[in-house]
Amino acid sequence: MGRLFGTDGVRGVANADLTAEMALGLSVAAAHVLAEAGTFEGHKPKAVVGRDPRASGEFLEAAVVAGLASAGVDVLRVGVLPTPAVAHLTGALGADLGVMLSASHNAMPDNGIKFFARGGHKLADELEDKIEAVYESHRHGEPWERPTGAGVGRVRSYDEGFEQYVAHLLSVLPNRLDGLKIVLDEAHGAASGVSPEAFARAGAKIVTIGAEPDGLNINDGCGSTHLDKLKAAVVEHGADLGIAHDGDADRCLAVDHTGEEVDGDQILSVLALAMRERSALRADTVVATVMSNLGFKLAMERAGIRLVQTAVGDRYVLEEMKEHGYALGGEQSGHVIILDHATTGDGTLTGLLLAARVAETGRTLRELASVMERLPQVLINVPDVDKSRVKTSADVAAAVAEAERELGSTGRVLLRPSGTEPLVRVMVEAADIEQARAVAGRLADAVKSALG
Repeated sequence: MGRLFGTDGVRGVANADLTAEMALGLSVAAAHVLAEAGTFEGHKPKAVVGRDPRASGEFLEAAVVAGLASAGVDVLRVGVLPTPAVAHLTGALGADLGVMLSASHNAMPDNGIKFFARGGHKLADELEDKIEAVYESHRHGEPWERPTGAGVGRVRSYDEGFEQYVAHLLSVLPNRLDGLKIVLDEAHGAASGVSPEAFARAGAKIVTIGAEPDGLNINDGCGSTHLDKLKAAVVEHGADLGIAHDGDADRCLAVDHTGEEVDGDQILSVLALAMRERSALRADTVVATVMSNLGFKLAMERAGIRLVQTAVGDRYVLEEMKEHGYALGGEQSGHVIILDHATTGDGTLTGLLLAARVAETGRTLRELASVMERLPQVLINVPDVDKSRVKTSADVAAAVAEAERELGSTGRVLLRPSGTEPLVRVMVEAADIEQARAVAGRLADAVKSALG
């Protein structure tokens, strides 16, 4: 698998790349590394462990729990809950560590392990590196220090986590959702229980689809990566809007009453204006990535809201927010971070706040989202090229400059080397889709010629 920790924990095909032995070993390593860092000093350590409904999560959870308890950590098993719920409970319960077993929007054969530090925050990169190094050294024969007797960890189920998380979500809402009819697509995932419960308690009349997880059907033709079923259901039921989550419910996309998609950029636009009205948008600033649609940037400029852009990945958005104290950030994919109430993207919270804005204003989601005009965007992957030279090639620079002259202020060009594959991503935005396609095609040819 190369370096085990990626941008969002350790992921791979369950029982092939990500085995029970690895899950146990990484958990023991995490406990030892955090102990050495002083996290457990002066008290018996405690961890919160949750998972999404994947079948493989059952044995991986058992391995993680065994590893932590064998290292002297008390474990609270919260069962099937969203990633942001595990992060929230890690903080709310004063735990020293949180562990979520999920591969998010990936297909069912995959699974993953994500560690949270005290407070529910992502582990620092240097701690992940240390955990990986310790895991590798012990995998190759170095013995563990093992507690015995009363020193071993105790394990118990913590069913109260469901209610605590739902109560937290409802406490954040600025107003109720009475009068709204909402279709929820839960991706047969981790939010299949908590999301319908939260929306119903908030006053909405709900219709649920994709809320019957069987361990095998997570993300299968449903959820935020497959919106067709939600679009059809919203129109069929005459709903005011639809909300779609992914497998671990850290993201949210929406559908308006006509069945049109409302993406993460549009959701950020709606929430930014709502938060500014409540004086909750600190420094009148929102954080997004360089892949955000140009229409989002223009909408924020018109509204007098400052946009800070980061590299692609919600981790970079979160780092920028934490460093400067910003309250709102996110990605086009639907990862939306509301830092006053969550330490990670929270799809259920995002959906609730979006619906609350519809209820508060009496305007349709379509009308609210129209504050931003989504410019046509074309993305071409150029494979089998030397991606390391994309920023230094004179020929590529010349092609980009020519494209930018043609597009002027109504378009944008972005070239980005893939982080995992030997390819370069060419993204072009323009006021007209045909122009975007033509410019993107020419740029892709230039990249292939210069770097192939």
